[in-house]
Amino acid sequence: MIQRFLRRAAGFVTEHNVIVLLVMVLLTGGIMAGIPQLNTSSQSGGTASQFDDIDRVQKSQYIDDAYSKAVVKGSTREVEPVYVWNEDGNALSKESLLAGLRYQQRVTENETVQAALHDDGVRGIENLVATQSAGSSASLDDQIQALESMSEAEVETAIGQLLDENPQAGQFLPADHEGTTSSDRRTLVVLDTAGDSPQEDAETVLYETATEYEDDGFFVLSSNAYSEASSHFFGEMVELVLPITLALILFILAFAYRDLVDVVVGMAGVILSVLWTFGLLGWLGVEAGVIMIIPVVLIAGLSIDFGFHVFNRYREERGPGEGIRKPMARGLSLVATALILVTATAAIGFLANLANPLPSIRDIGITVTLGVVSALGIFVTAVPALKVSIDRTFERIGLDRRKAPLGHGSYLRPMLEKTVTLARRGAPVVLVLAVLVAAGGGVAWTQLDQESYQQADGDVAEWKQQLPEPLGWEQTEIFTQQRHVGEVYQPANADDAIKSEILVEDDVTSPSTLEDIDASVERLAQEGLLLDQSATPAERSPLTAMQQVASEDEEFADVFADADTDDDGIPDQNLAAVYDALYAADSETAERVIERVDGEYQSLLVTLSLDVDFSESSAIAPKLDDGAAVMEGDGQRTATAAGPITVNEAVLDNVIGGVVTTMVVALVAIVVALILVFRLMHGSATLGAAVSGPIFLVVGLVIAGMYLLEIPLTLLTALLMSLVVGLGIDYNIHIGDRFADELREGNNEIEALRAAVTGTGGALLGSTLTSAGSFATIALVPHPQVQSFGSIVVVALVTAFLVSLLVLPSVLLLWSRYASLSLDASTATGEPAPQD
Repeated sequence: MIQRFLRRAAGFVTEHNVIVLLVMVLLTGGIMAGIPQLNTSSQSGGTASQFDDIDRVQKSQYIDDAYSKAVVKGSTREVEPVYVWNEDGNALSKESLLAGLRYQQRVTENETVQAALHDDGVRGIENLVATQSAGSSASLDDQIQALESMSEAEVETAIGQLLDENPQAGQFLPADHEGTTSSDRRTLVVLDTAGDSPQEDAETVLYETATEYEDDGFFVLSSNAYSEASSHFFGEMVELVLPITLALILFILAFAYRDLVDVVVGMAGVILSVLWTFGLLGWLGVEAGVIMIIPVVLIAGLSIDFGFHVFNRYREERGPGEGIRKPMARGLSLVATALILVTATAAIGFLANLANPLPSIRDIGITVTLGVVSALGIFVTAVPALKVSIDRTFERIGLDRRKAPLGHGSYLRPMLEKTVTLARRGAPVVLVLAVLVAAGGGVAWTQLDQESYQQADGDVAEWKQQLPEPLGWEQTEIFTQQRHVGEVYQPANADDAIKSEILVEDDVTSPSTLEDIDASVERLAQEGLLLDQSATPAERSPLTAMQQVASEDEEFADVFADADTDDDGIPDQNLAAVYDALYAADSETAERVIERVDGEYQSLLVTLSLDVDFSESSAIAPKLDDGAAVMEGDGQRTATAAGPITVNEAVLDNVIGGVVTTMVVALVAIVVALILVFRLMHGSATLGAAVSGPIFLVVGLVIAGMYLLEIPLTLLTALLMSLVVGLGIDYNIHIGDRFADELREGNNEIEALRAAVTGTGGALLGSTLTSAGSFATIALVPHPQVQSFGSIVVVALVTAFLVSLLVLPSVLLLWSRYASLSLDASTATGEPAPQD
C-alpha cells in the first residue's frame, strides 16, 4: 500500500513537474512570510523553576522566599574598573600614575560621566599618592601638578609609605602584590545606577577614552568591549570560515556530481530547506537565538545528503535510450522510503530533547525537526521536478544529461566492494569487535570531564594570523585581558563578587551553631575562597550581624557578651534569647540572616563573597559543600550551599543525566520505529532491528572520540550527544532499505549487499565528505566551544559512515542467514508478504 502510494506520488511529481514547481513556489512564499515574524531573542539558559526538582534549586528558591522581605535594596552604585597593564613596565611609575590622573580628568570633564558619577566618584592609587603631597581635598588639576613636581624616587617612597599605612590601597593592586613596583593597577569609577542616570552612556565614554590610552596599558572590560569583540569575532568567522566552507562544499559537490546543473539544483534545495525552517519557526513562534546556527548547519548537511540520494538513484535507474521522467519516478519512489525513514528517526532523536529543561535545547530539537521535514518535502517534490524540467530542456537542444552514479567508478567501486568481502569472510568477528568498541565507549562516558561551558582564551594559532588578508585571523586581546584580570585581581568589592549562600536549617538554636558557622567561614577563608581586600566584609551571617548591632546598641551588647561563656566573641548558650534580643534591637538586620516564623527560628543564612571565577565551578563547588558540612556540626543541623556556583553544578549534572535518559529514550524509540516501519514496508520486523543495531556502536564511538580528543561534557556538547542519535542512524537506513529492495527484486544476499553498498555507499561517501568537511572548517575558529561542536559532529558523521560500510554489511549478512524470511515482489505490489 505505502509503496504503491509512493510510486503514484513520484509519478505525479515527474509527469506534472511544472505544476509541482508552481505549487512549491506559492507554498514557499507563504512559508517565508513567517521569517519577518521570527523571534531572534536568545534563550540560552533555563530559570530555576525549570529545575525545581533539584534540591539545591529548591533551597535557593526557599532563600528567596524566606528572606525576600529582608533582601537589601539594590545598591545604586556600580563599580567600573579601569585597568592598567604594563606587561614589561611599571604601572606605579610617575609617568603611568600621571597618565591615570589625566585619564580621570578626561572622563570626569565629560557631561555624560558627570551625570552618571556616584558620590564616591573616581579613586585610584594615583589619587592617594598625589593627595599625600597636595592634600586630601585637592582637585585633579592640583593632584597632577603635585605629582609632576615629584621625582621618581619621591613617588616610589610615597607608594611604599602609602602601602604600609593604608591597607585599603591594596584594592587598587593585584592580590599578591609586594613592593613599590607593579605591572598592574586599577582605578575604580563608581557610577550611580538610580533613576535616569546615563550609566550605559558613561560606560561607553570610559571605554572609548581607555582605547585612546591603550599605549599606556589602559583597558576596560565593559559591555562595550565585549560587544566590539563579539562583532570582530563574527566578522572574522564570515571572512575566514564561511568562504572556505562554501568553497569546500562546492568542490566536493562538483567532484561527486561532476555536473554543474546538479550542483546548482542541489544547493537550491539546501537553501530552500533552511528558508522553510526559519519561516516555520516564525509562524510557530519558536525562538531562534544565536545558538540557532547549530541547526542551520545540521539542516544543510542533511539536505545535501538527501540530494545525493535522489540524484544518485536517478542516475542508476536511467538506462540507455530511456527518457527522464520514468527513471526519475522509479528512483524517487525507491529512495523515498529511506528518506521518510531518515526523517522519522531523525525527528525522534531530535524531538527527544523536548524532555530537556533548557529552552534553547528544546528549541533546537524543534528547529532541526522542522528542517528535516522541510528538506524531505523539498527533495521529493521541488528538487526532482526542477531536475526533470532542466534536464528535459537541455536534452531538447541536444545536450545529453546522462551521468554515471557515484560509487560506480573504476576506483571507488572496488573499494566499496571490499566491505562486502569483509562481511562475507568475517561477519561474526566484525560483530564481536563492534560490541566491544561500543562497550568501551560506555566506559569512556564516565571518564569525560564536565564543565558548564568552555571559555575562550583568546589564543590564535600563529598560522591563522599569517594567512593572507582578508583571511588572516587577528588575535582579540579582550580574552587575554579577561583571563589576566581574573588571575591577578580580586573583585573590586563584595557587591561585585560571586556570592555563595549557605542555608542552615533544623536546630539553629543549639549552643554550637554560631561557633560551627564561624569555623566553616574560617576554613573557607584559609582555602583562599573569600575576598580579603574588599572595603566591605566578605561575610554576612548571624554572627557578623550581631557584632554590627552590638557595636551600636549597648543593651544588645550585654546580651551578646553574657551568651559568650568562653570569651571568644561567639555566643555559645541561650541562642534563642540572643536571636530575640537581636530582633528587638534591629529587626531589619536580623531578618537578613535569621528566619523567624511565629516566634520559632527556622533557618539561618550565611552569604559569602568569593574570590573565584565561574570557570572554576567544578573545583570550587565541593569546597563549598565541605564548608557547609562544618556548619552542620555533629548532625544537629543541615546546611546547603545554594549559591550560583553550586546550583550551576547541580543543574549541569541534571542536564547531563537528562541527556543519558534522552539518548536511551531516543534509541529505544528509533529501534521500535524501524522495526514497525520495516515490517510494514519490507515485510520484516527483524530487518528493522538489524538496521537499527549499529546506532549503539556509533554512539559509543562518538563518546570514545570525545575522550580521546579531550572534549568535555558541557551544556552544548551534552546536547550534541543527543543529536548524534538522529545523525547516526541516517546512513544505516539508506543501506538497509536498499538491501531490502534488492532482496525483493530476487537477488541473493551477497548480490543485494553489493548493490546496496556500491550504489548507496557512493552517495553516502559524497554526503560524508561534504558534511564532515564543512564541519571540519569550524576548527579554524579559535573558540574551544565552537571547536568541540565541530569535532563531535565530524566524529559522528565519519563513524556513522564507517559503521554503515564496515559493520552493517556484516549485520545484514548474518540476518539474511539466520533471521530472515523471504522478501519478494509481493511487498512491492502491496500484497501480503511473509512476516517475521
